[in-house]
Amino acid sequence: MVDSAPLPDAVGAGPTAFFLRFVPAGGLAFVQLARLDRPIGWWLLLLPCWWSSALAAEMQHRFPNLLHLVLFMIGAIAMRGAGSTYNDIVDRELDAKVERTAGRPLPSGRISVAAAKAFLLAQSLIGLCVLICFNRFAIGVGFASLLIVLVYPFMKRLTSWPQAVLGLAFAWGGLMGWAAAFADLAWPALLIYSCAVLWTIGYDTIYALQDARDDAIVGIRSTARLFKGRVALAVGVLYAACLLLAAAALWSSRSGPFAILGLVGFGLHLFWQVRQIPGHDTAVALKLFRSNREAGLILFAGLAIQACANALYS
Repeated sequence: MVDSAPLPDAVGAGPTAFFLRFVPAGGLAFVQLARLDRPIGWWLLLLPCWWSSALAAEMQHRFPNLLHLVLFMIGAIAMRGAGSTYNDIVDRELDAKVERTAGRPLPSGRISVAAAKAFLLAQSLIGLCVLICFNRFAIGVGFASLLIVLVYPFMKRLTSWPQAVLGLAFAWGGLMGWAAAFADLAWPALLIYSCAVLWTIGYDTIYALQDARDDAIVGIRSTARLFKGRVALAVGVLYAACLLLAAAALWSSRSGPFAILGLVGFGLHLFWQVRQIPGHDTAVALKLFRSNREAGLILFAGLAIQACANALYS
């Protein structure tokens, strides 16, 4: 994921990869193992948390809880890093057979498995420290996600829908934001979670287009391979259902006009993505995948502004 640097496993690191120049040589492999050079991952994990938290604030007629938003960001960075490290430990042999992933720290031999496991533990402890800052109900909800995280790396060997399992895990913040605010779960949270699940399946299908050829060779399954030449249609259906669920979440929480505008902007962005989906153009696929940060922020902005308006005029 990078744009220029000739660093191992730097493909796809994105425009923020300039900070790699300031990382000591001994730490570079760990930065890449945690995908800290690829912030799009933790953004996509974080955004459902922020959606749910802002939706809860809107219901409470309060300003968004800044402490919760910051804690969710720290937790998303730590747990995305931990999840990526765990995934790479499990997939190190498969990664060595795929051109895009062969340069990662484990398959390339730049980090030992023992060091990766220790790093996984350290990141998980940071995530745990964040989690225990919330109420007991939210802590329980957070721990409930671990089973999905643990089985995800194996799904690409068993089903053509590993993106669905990833969706269940990456969308979990749609429950967490609400649980942290109310110490329970209600329809708005369940609907925004379901929306985020379908959103994740859609954008990760676009992402998987980059590896479809290599995946077919080594036997890795994905929705990109499953849908074949109908990827645009399939992602369009997933995104349309995602928008319907988001609309239902807003309706069930009696959201106001700013939230609805945020949803409209989110929908227009998703429509633009579907129109741009390539056949085998990996550069376009990566661009569209990354653009989901902006799509998610549009929806969050609408929800957050609505919460502020409710707080000011209640």
